[in-house]
Amino acid sequence: MPEIEPVADASDDSYPSLPATSWAVLGMLTFGEGLTGYDLKKWADWSIGFFYWSPSVSQIYAELKKLEAAGLAESEVVSEPGERGRRVYRITERGTRAVRNWSRAAPVEQPVLKHGLMLRLWMGHLNEPDELKKLVRSHIENMEAMRERAKLHGDHADREPAWAFSRMSLVWSERYFQAEIDLAKQVLADIDEAAERFSSVRTRDELGNPVPEVAGSWRDVEDFVLGLEQRGLEQRGLEQRERG
Repeated sequence: MPEIEPVADASDDSYPSLPATSWAVLGMLTFGEGLTGYDLKKWADWSIGFFYWSPSVSQIYAELKKLEAAGLAESEVVSEPGERGRRVYRITERGTRAVRNWSRAAPVEQPVLKHGLMLRLWMGHLNEPDELKKLVRSHIENMEAMRERAKLHGDHADREPAWAFSRMSLVWSERYFQAEIDLAKQVLADIDEAAERFSSVRTRDELGNPVPEVAGSWRDVEDFVLGLEQRGLEQRGLEQRERG
């Protein structure tokens, strides 16, 4: 296990170097309850799983091990009469200070979009329009189910004031899934338009793949876009200097 940087004294605003997944687990321990690894897994499924991370039980326990080693969480075995003991985790004072500092000061990582449907559509020239539409309709059904799940959990979370910001994130998730649905419905029409334009391809290679009319034209597009971005940066810099 890599060495974890310590948290400084209580007056410090520092926090240790940990992956965001560790902070996510620690954040779930900031609601005043002791939780088992299984509890955390179930909670993640209906909270951060909608917008950030759906961990397995083994991943949860791996993160808890890191947090305990860093002194950010602690655990004890709680036994009920006639039942097997359960290891319950709680956040420490040090952990509370660290996750608060992290949530306030750490740079926010940019979202990384990995959209399986769009990858299939991007190579739509290898498929048939009707088959692509089936994929899109299936995606819409999945997003509708996710939207309803997020709504149900958001409505349930409304009963507890301590979950106000958690509920806000669930409402955002519901809106996100609706946006996915709206975009996918538009894509159904876009497929027909793309198929019609693709039908005008004049040349194909011996494998039947389309050959661009101008070889390497994607490089021209890249250069053009990079040039526009550079000019935009220069223009914004000029405007800032004029204002300053």
